[in-house]
Amino acid sequence: MSPQTGAKPRPTQGDVAERAHVSQATVSYVLSNSPTVTVPNETRERVLAAARDLGYVPNHAARTLRTRRTMTIASIIPDITNPYYPWLERGIQDVANSYGYELIVYNTDGDRAREQAALRSVRRGHVDGMIMTPFHVEPTDLEPLVESGIQVVMLSQRFAELNPMGIDTLGISNKLAGLTAVNHLLDLGHTRIAMVAGVEGTPPRELRVAGYREALAQHHVLVEEQLIRAGEFSEIGGYEATRELLLLTPRPTAIFAANDLMAIGAMQALREANLSIPDDVALVGFDNIPASLLVHPSLTTVDQKPFPLGREAATILIERLQGERSGPATHSVTTFELIIRDST
Repeated sequence: MSPQTGAKPRPTQGDVAERAHVSQATVSYVLSNSPTVTVPNETRERVLAAARDLGYVPNHAARTLRTRRTMTIASIIPDITNPYYPWLERGIQDVANSYGYELIVYNTDGDRAREQAALRSVRRGHVDGMIMTPFHVEPTDLEPLVESGIQVVMLSQRFAELNPMGIDTLGISNKLAGLTAVNHLLDLGHTRIAMVAGVEGTPPRELRVAGYREALAQHHVLVEEQLIRAGEFSEIGGYEATRELLLLTPRPTAIFAANDLMAIGAMQALREANLSIPDDVALVGFDNIPASLLVHPSLTTVDQKPFPLGREAATILIERLQGERSGPATHSVTTFELIIRDST
């Protein structure tokens, strides 16, 4: 079949320049958000209006060949179905879009092989930078990316300690957040406190368990290993772990769950056992997902503020890419808040 004739040609930067009555170089500076050239606001608005009127779409392939920049960043997360992560991604995307960057999201299901596959894809996928929430990744896994010039931000305080490559890190202190959650239960008079802890070996689990242990130690409460139960970071993981805990004698009077999905699963197991929350068993979750306010009773939980966390991570990454941030790596500890509701 012969190519369709009479098709309207795609607008070029030259067309935008002619319509805005500026040079093509000025158009390029505006549309690429150049960090090295200042364009007056009135001129910038005129160029953007002309681009909108003409329906101009940047040719990213051509721009990549000229600048070796793709204007694309990647985000690697463990579970896109966990309502915490869409809020994180929304924060990342808002900042990325404001700088003219596109966002690619990889879901790994918290699986090491999938994390490695995502890292390989990022390396060969022509992105400028990456933000990652790691479960099984080690610093050495990131060396090929850093050596190839890909900028990296890790949402893990663990990488602040194991960071020979100078990678920016940020996130809450999971240990302190776990300690705060368990202290709340201890202050209410509970001493037989269980933990639905998540997948063994993952940073969220290990650090939150460390906080659980420290809180009990500070209150001179003996840690019973049988009260710490592993499980998937999901409703079914929380449900199954709680059913195991309820077989113990005596049963726990309070449960700290490593995320809200697990806490919601725990709620179901407690209801099936005809136990009242919080009268029979108090419950604390982690993440403050929207459902934590909607379940009955409403869930006491740790809010680690994913939307501003995503915005801050993207800002650090893109400022590095744009040359607006220099110097050694930063290791930011972000804020969290214990939201006390009816489940305790």
